[in-house]
Amino acid sequence: MISLKKEQKSEYVYNIFQTISHTYDKGNNRISLGLQKYWKKLLIEKLKTETKNNGSVLDVCCGTGDITIYLAEKRQDLTVTGVDFSPAMLEEAKKKKKNLKNIKWICGDALSLPVPDENYSAACISFGLRNTSDYEQTLSQMIKVIKKGGTIYCLDSFVPDNILIQPFYKLYFKYIMPLLGGGKRNYKEYLWLYESTHEFLRKQDLVSLYEKLGLKEIRSTSKMFGACVLIQGKK
Repeated sequence: MISLKKEQKSEYVYNIFQTISHTYDKGNNRISLGLQKYWKKLLIEKLKTETKNNGSVLDVCCGTGDITIYLAEKRQDLTVTGVDFSPAMLEEAKKKKKNLKNIKWICGDALSLPVPDENYSAACISFGLRNTSDYEQTLSQMIKVIKKGGTIYCLDSFVPDNILIQPFYKLYFKYIMPLLGGGKRNYKEYLWLYESTHEFLRKQDLVSLYEKLGLKEIRSTSKMFGACVLIQGKK
């Protein structure tokens, strides 16, 4: 297991995503056995139905832009901004923009979001919080840039709470998933996806962090025995 200090983690994760950006989407689809599209759809549907008319959404750690693009397609009255610290990932996102006029892209760090305060109706982060070097700081930044009454959404991978499921989870995500996603060439990079989840907060810990940061009306939706969870809360 890789042990990284906070200042090391940002650089390490940056290098990973700069390396795998061109294969990221296909690799993600393989390692999730195609399920990642349905997990992301859960978040998109929430944003689609719960964001007010003519509002704006910030997609933090947007990666190759799936959430940003799909939401912009579904709700063309919204302005959707994708922000990511990897230029290579953003380049992949821009390739599939589909000429949507309600999308903006920003290269920036989740720990210090380069956008105005209290500017967005909602902010989301999907499979990205565990890759940041400071979970509390990232969520605090997201809260800072949304308007009062706005919602924070976090969709991410978690170690399932069910102890009967955990051995099968570890077998797949530690030993099979890195080969399926990256093969021999990028095995190390995809092994990090397991390690980052293993080191991540448990579901209840993240709920507690939401509470600590003052978020209200906290709700969660679990998929795949708790291996994927969407947690939301209002400012």
